[in-house]
Amino acid sequence: MNFMKHTKPIRSALALALMFPAIASAALGESDASIQADQAQMKSVLKVVSRTNFRVHEMQLPSGTVLKQYASMDGLVFAVTWSGPAIPDLRQTLGRHFDSYVTAAKANGANHRQLQIQSADLIVHAGGHMRSFTGLAYLAKSMPAGVTVQDLH
Repeated sequence: MNFMKHTKPIRSALALALMFPAIASAALGESDASIQADQAQMKSVLKVVSRTNFRVHEMQLPSGTVLKQYASMDGLVFAVTWSGPAIPDLRQTLGRHFDSYVTAAKANGANHRQLQIQSADLIVHAGGHMRSFTGLAYLAKSMPAGVTVQDLH
């Protein structure tokens, strides 16, 4: 089995995600205040669904990828998910946690179709292949009481 052949999709996707300008939305661990401005800039439809103790802000990016930001009732984005043909701008999406993500990804080798990172607070599960990427990033310590990972769909 050619090891490098299997690393190329993840490495290529990460490189592309780093090269494109920020077009995503509110960053993980930040306020959800910028979501509507980002939605207007991208000319996308924003759908907001309220749950018992959090809100889900869902946008379809120009690439076709669906990006969801999960915000507590006080407006803190505690989780993001993505699914679609392209990886969103992870620098924008992960915000101040991006550098931790890159460091952990390098330590993990980022060499498979699946990437799992678990630090003191940042948890990331990402994977896929060309035109079919999914990901979940969340701050375990910031999740509202009673919210579980299974609620992040």
